[in-house]
This record gives sequence, structure tokens and C-alpha cells, in this order.
Amino acid sequence: MSTPRLLLARLRNLLARGPVSLNEIVRLVSSEMVTEVCSVYAMRPGDILELAATVGLRPEAVGRTRLRVGEGIIGLVAATAQPLNLPDAQNHPGFAYRPETGEEPYTSMMAVPVRRAGRTLGVLAVQNRAVRRYESEELDALETVAMLLVEPLAAFGASDGAEEGLGAALPRRFMASPLVPGLAIGPAVMPGAHAPRRLLAEDPDAEMTRLARAVDIMRRGLDDLITNRLSGGSGQATPEAREVLEAYRLVAEDPGWLKRVNEAIRGGLSAEAAVHRVAGELRDRMRRISDPYLRERLADLEDMAGRLLAALDGGAVPASVPPGAILLARRLGPAELLDWHARGIGGAVVEEASPAGHAAILARALGIPTVGGVRGIIEAAEAGDDVVVDADEGASGQVILRPEQDVLQVYQRAQQARQERRAGWAALRGQPSATRDGTKVQLMLNVGLALELGQLDATGAEGIGLFRTEIAMLARGAIADVAEQAAVYGRVLDAAAGRPVVFRTLDLGGDKLLPGTPVPEEENPAMGWRSLRIGLDRPALLRRQLRALLMAAAGRKLSVMFPMVATVAEFCTARAILEAEVERVRPVPESLNIGTMLEVPALMWQLPELLKHADFISVGTNDLMQFVFAADRSSPALAGRYDMLSPAMLNLLADLAAQARAAGVPLSVCGEAAARPLEAMTLVGLGVTSLSMSASSILPVKATLAAVELPAFRELLTSLRRTGGAEPSFREPIAAWAREHDVPV
Repeated sequence: MSTPRLLLARLRNLLARGPVSLNEIVRLVSSEMVTEVCSVYAMRPGDILELAATVGLRPEAVGRTRLRVGEGIIGLVAATAQPLNLPDAQNHPGFAYRPETGEEPYTSMMAVPVRRAGRTLGVLAVQNRAVRRYESEELDALETVAMLLVEPLAAFGASDGAEEGLGAALPRRFMASPLVPGLAIGPAVMPGAHAPRRLLAEDPDAEMTRLARAVDIMRRGLDDLITNRLSGGSGQATPEAREVLEAYRLVAEDPGWLKRVNEAIRGGLSAEAAVHRVAGELRDRMRRISDPYLRERLADLEDMAGRLLAALDGGAVPASVPPGAILLARRLGPAELLDWHARGIGGAVVEEASPAGHAAILARALGIPTVGGVRGIIEAAEAGDDVVVDADEGASGQVILRPEQDVLQVYQRAQQARQERRAGWAALRGQPSATRDGTKVQLMLNVGLALELGQLDATGAEGIGLFRTEIAMLARGAIADVAEQAAVYGRVLDAAAGRPVVFRTLDLGGDKLLPGTPVPEEENPAMGWRSLRIGLDRPALLRRQLRALLMAAAGRKLSVMFPMVATVAEFCTARAILEAEVERVRPVPESLNIGTMLEVPALMWQLPELLKHADFISVGTNDLMQFVFAADRSSPALAGRYDMLSPAMLNLLADLAAQARAAGVPLSVCGEAAARPLEAMTLVGLGVTSLSMSASSILPVKATLAAVELPAFRELLTSLRRTGGAEPSFREPIAAWAREHDVPV
């Protein structure tokens, strides 16, 4: 029997006798691994690591030797949660000498963290006099022992740094990034993240059989999610919904991952412990990746590991969830979100999430109010705590944990008022969108997946003003070929049933990167190599997408717009590529409209020429705002500093609307500003009569516009623009006018 297997077998026998001391464990490890030193350091409050047990170092150092997290080899292992295998530890730049330990004779060192629920409880280390690098099998064995040390270290009193004491019960407010707009109130629920009950196994072959059976159960569970949860039991899930889950499945069934799990089982671990350990290794590695899209796959990994552990546990029945509960999660995978949605959650708070993540994509399609970037809430919360998710404040969303009673009542009244308004909005669904004085306004949808197309009929939208073609690509993790793209776009046109659809070409780059895509070294990615710039530099990619769009149209009307256009020359080049593809595809579209997004302010000084070449213009207020004010929209420090209703933006948009109207070129707004009633009313007042927004905003905006007497409101705007140039924002006088005239905003 190999040394690691023998060590684990003896550890199993030792643990079977009852509670085990740290001294017994270090003596056994030192003996079986033939090391001259084996030591355990326990985490103490204040991020201090204290020598708790040792064989080989001086006994009097126990309880006296202390290192800060990040100090010395032990502190580095605790800080990084990564093992270190050092042939000559004393010459490592991080080495910290402690004379009371008597460790001068020992040269080589291997140290691994002891972790529980993602937090470090301590460090386990071995040392030898000889200069040597420990074998990978020895590292595996030491990491397995570290898993077994969790309970003894916790019993010893080791701290994991989680918040404790009376302060934990006080109200807490967290800033958040809204991923799906809405307001949700409910008790907190959190996914279980328990360590495996059984770590060691006597029969590796039996454990590998259990693993194979669990993988099959997990695979069939994913099929059930796709066919029943996303398709409403029809058995026909939309292709994009399937793409999200299939991309997730690639993580679950990756042969490299499963091979490593099987190797850990052969080393003596149970199937549960092997999954737990390999998932932990991958988790720690992926958390160091800077690519935001690849980091989002970490949620898929943890989701998958949890489902696999549940399958190994015999498919434990989940505990009941109170209706409208708020899910708190460190990360969230798509399959896990679908499970929680089926159990009736009303909102989600995710510590690590981005708008391009799989869970965010599905949360938008399911209409679950969701926020991300809420660091520290998992440690601060207890299951059952009251939680308010306020995702309706643009870039300054927030989560309130354990709100005081008066605060909770304010939000409950707001939620009730919202429900009553929704009931009133329902009557507007089939009515045309117009202002009170009869000015018609076209309200369209922003969507990115075919599973959102049902919202066309549910909201009474007049069409799709922005179909984000890159979302399906991000969901599947790769660029589809021409035929696959054409099939997706064709289904969108079919669902629209003759209603207008505007397809935006791929808007990749910046924070939207496909797996395997090299990350450009750019200080300002939002202003870097992205969107149309990529398409013009990689024309084959752009041509394939344009060909797919033409094939999908198949004789129907087609509208295509290009994002991130900075010069008329760029637009004309892209237009020429599209027109050249028309010659290659039959049948040709019934009509072809080619437009541009206006996001780059430079186009404002090229408008006369641009209006000669563009069939329509759509304003992307998200990027336009950040470029006009040189303010990164993802920066929390700048959230709310610059206002869409400022003199600069209103003058810019009024000038754009006037020039477009004079040239007879349709103008719309598809950025987030169009989705907010006050801004939507202002845009219409400036002369923009086509707005595109998320499904949840269609009826509220329609209700606002229906109450506006446009001539009177335009008088206010004209007066403000003439006299208020020094004001930072016109928001308050516009809101006051709305209140005075009973306009719901």
C-alpha cells in the first residue's frame, strides 16, 4: 500500500475510536509521511495564526508562536488559501523566523490550508532537514488530512473570521449592483454548504461506481430542468434556454474534472470528499482569474458540485421555502437558480455576479429581482432574517438586512402600492401607447434570449427595439456557426409575427468576453477593442453574422444596427459589408434598414453626414452617459453623480432629435434611461417617439405617458433649458411638474 493510502487508512482507524486530539494527528502524519516536523496552526480572532500542536518543533512554542495572516510561509498559505511546496523554505522571501520554535535545522517545508465553507481555520505543515520537493502524492495526502482537521480545529477553538456577537443582529445596509430590476421583501434563505459527513472510504471501486451513478442522476436532472422548468412542461425548451444549461453541462461533464475526482477516490477518499476537494481546488484557482466572464463560470462549478453531492446523498429532499423568500448566495449557477425559482423565491442577492453571468441571464428571463456585488452579506445574515432587495435605484441599488420595523413598513407599503399599480397597468396592455394629448409613442422591448420572446404578448409591446445577439453567444460560451445563428434569428422573427425587430450585431469586448478569448491589456476596456471595432478588424466574424441575419429574414423585413460606431467611415464600411452579403443570399429581405447606435459623442459632430447614410439611429444612453461625463458607469464612487436629466444630456438629445426629424431619419432610445418613467417622459418631450426597454418597464412607462399633456410639458422643458444651464440636474423640477399634474412617475 502506498504511503498516502496507508496514512488515510490509519487516520480512519484513529477517528473511528472517537474524538481525536491535534497532537495525535500530527504524530500520526509525521510518522506515516516520514517527516521530521508536523505542525498545526489555528486561526485566532484578529487574523492571528497560533501554533496549536507540533511534533519536531520545541513543545514550549505551542501557544506562544504567532503569525499574522500574510506573515511568513504559514501566513501566506492562510492568506492565499493555496498550498506551498518549498525545497528551501528559509530562503523564500516570505519566510519569517521565530527563534522559540527551534526550526533552524529544517530546510524543506510543505504547508496546506485547513478550510471550512470557504474560510481558513488554520494551516497544516510538515518539514524536513533535507532539501527536497515533496511528491504530488504527498501533497494530496496532506490536503486530505487538512479536510479531516476541520472538526478537531473547530473543537480546539479556531476562528474562521465570521462575524460574531451582538452586532450581527443589528440592521445592515449593503450597496448593490442591480442585475434584474424590482423590489422584493422576504425572509432570507441560503444554500447549504456542508462538508461531507464521510471523508474516507474502504472500497475505491464502489465509490467510483457511486460517482458514475450520481453523474447520471445529475445529467437526467438537468434534462428535467430544461424540458419542464424552462418550457413549462411542454417538453420544448427554447434553444437559448437550452444553450445556457448546455454551457453549464460542459462544466458538469468535463472529463478532466471527473478524472481528478476519480483519482482522489483512488487515493482513499469517499466520492463525496473527492468531489468536495477537487471542486475546492478549482474554486480557489478560478477566483484568481481576472476575466469577469470566466469568473462567472465559478458559479456554474459550485452549482454543479452541490448537485453532484446531492445526488451522492440520495437526492435529499430540499427543505421547504417560505413564499417570497430572498435567496442569499455567494455565487449562483443557472440550474440552482431554476431550482430555487420553482420553490417560490421572490428575489436573489448574489455576492459575486455580473450581468453576463448565466444566472443573471435566466433571472432576467424569469423576472426575479436580483442584485450582485453584495460583499459580506453571507457572513452577516442568518436564515430567516428579514431582507429588502431594492433594485429600482439605477446604479445605486441596495439590500437591507434586518431592517428596522419602520423601514420595513415603508418598503411593504411601497410593494403594496406597486402591486396595485400593476393591477391598473394590466388594463393598458392592449391599448395603443400615446400621450394624453394623442401623440403616439412606440414602446418596444430589449431582449437577448428567445425565452424572453413571450414578453411581447404579455406586455403588449409593439416589437423588439433591441435584440442583443451576443447574449446567446455568451450563454453558450462560443460563437455559433452561420446556420445555428440563422436558426436563432429566424425564431425571433417568427415570434415577432410581423412586428418590427432590430438586431444589434455582436457587442463583445469590454466586460463581455467569451471563454478562451485573450483579455486585451487595456486600462479602459469600455473604450477599447470592442463591438463594431472587433467586427471591422475581424470582418469574417461580422460577415458570418450578417449572412445569418439575411438568411433568417428569408424575404421578410430586416433591421440591423451596428454598436459603438465612432465615425461615419466606420458605419459606411460596416454597411458596405452588409450590402455585399445581400448579393450572396436568396431570397433577399422584403426590406432592409441599416442603422447605428449612437453611444460615442463624436457622432454628434458628424450628424449631417451620418444622417445621409443611416436609415435609423438608436441612442444607447448607458455608454453615451459614461462617455459624455468621462464617468465609468461601473464605478460605485460615481454612481448617481451625473444625471441623465442634466442640461448637457437634455441639450444633446434635443439637438439630435431636431436634426433627425429634419432629415426624416427615425430616432429611438434603447438605453436604460428609456425604462424609467420620468426619463421616458422627458425623452418624449424632447421629440423622441420610439423607446425600447425591458419588459417590466413597458406598462409603467405607458401609464406615465398616458397622463402627460405634451404641449404643457414641453413648455417646462423649453424654460428649463433656456434658464437653468448652471443646474447640475433638472430632475427635481421635472418631478415636481409631474406631481402637480398627477403624472405617475
